[in-house]
Amino acid sequence: MNNREIAELTAAYIARVQQPSGAIPWFDGGTLDPWDHVESAMGLSIGGYHAQAEAAYDWMAQQQHPQGYWLAAYRDDKVVDGTRAETNFVAYIATGVWHHFLVTGNLQFLERLWPTVEKALNFVSELQSPHGEIYWALDTRTGINKDALITGCSSIYKSFECALNIAATLDRPIEQWLDVRNRLGVALRERPERFDRTWESKERYSMDWFYPILAGIVEDKAAQQRLAQRWAEFVDPELGCRCVSDQPWVTIAESCELTMACLAAGEPEKARALFANLTRYQVEDGSWWTGYAFADDVMWPDERPTWTAGAVLLAIDALDKITGAARLFTCQAVASTESTQDTKRVSGG
Repeated sequence: MNNREIAELTAAYIARVQQPSGAIPWFDGGTLDPWDHVESAMGLSIGGYHAQAEAAYDWMAQQQHPQGYWLAAYRDDKVVDGTRAETNFVAYIATGVWHHFLVTGNLQFLERLWPTVEKALNFVSELQSPHGEIYWALDTRTGINKDALITGCSSIYKSFECALNIAATLDRPIEQWLDVRNRLGVALRERPERFDRTWESKERYSMDWFYPILAGIVEDKAAQQRLAQRWAEFVDPELGCRCVSDQPWVTIAESCELTMACLAAGEPEKARALFANLTRYQVEDGSWWTGYAFADDVMWPDERPTWTAGAVLLAIDALDKITGAARLFTCQAVASTESTQDTKRVSGG
């Protein structure tokens, strides 16, 4: 099969798992979290399931807390883990909503979801430290967890790019978010000591390696150098990208995200070679295994999540330019006002 045929099967799988309410659980009978729900909804947009994607975002609007956040996990439209609201989960709504607009050009959808995006990004903004990083979570039992994740903050940085673009398209004020994003960018580039201060370093996780590239924090030659420094540590050329450097386990979602990071870094040959080896992990029904434990020669865990399917569709779109959102994760396209040092005008599309 070619990539477009693979994409059709993959998107159809997500659509089958989606519930009538618009919720997209990890799999039939499973839970969902806000970040993975949005990742799956982006897959629906790419696959042409535009009404279903909009239903997924409307579900988010309906479930949003008055303070602007979502909690950790839901099942059947009810909260099953209310212990925390993770900032990168909350911010990701902006990425999904902007992505859907780039695919469809549906301005009415953008206007309808604007209040949801605005409340979410304002909530995240309030959890920025004086040093620029965004705190990991609001713990509903103990208050704000005042540590930060490189991967999580990189995702938030991208989400603020998308939120700024939404605001500019709708002619809403954006200065407050420009400042938040700029300070976050400085923290990610120049203040590594502000991350992983109270827990074990996440340096062994591949996402900490490539997410700063995927989010547009590290670019051009610096991005290529960053990829080269740890490529052999994380990538098994014929299998994919390891989730963790010291474990014999490649994961399909991380491999797809690394594919897009390679494109963002100007390494298209690496991107295509990496993705070409992933098709073995798709099942006949269109779903994809989470990962492959190659030391044991077994697909593990025994799960085929919708969010993995969403990541596959994002990678295919980035490679083959199927939709108007194809370059969302491979270049920055920031709405520019009087441009600060960290914000630049880049042609999107």
